[in-house]
Amino acid sequence: MLVQVRDNDVGGALRVLKKKMQREGLFREMKQHRRYEKPSERRVRRAAEAIRRQRKLLRKRLLREGY
Repeated sequence: MLVQVRDNDVGGALRVLKKKMQREGLFREMKQHRRYEKPSERRVRRAAEAIRRQRKLLRKRLLREGY
């Protein structure tokens, strides 16, 4: 990941970097790696994420169709 600093504006470059990291999901991944996650916890989390994704897709589809 590359962020250019323009006119010695380190604060602006840092904001851009944080936004890129947020978009890529790196903060979420770092948070998950802070501690060991049991396989059963991982299954539950992944199932919940899949349900969230499906609901989001359904909402988008219904909005496109005009409901």
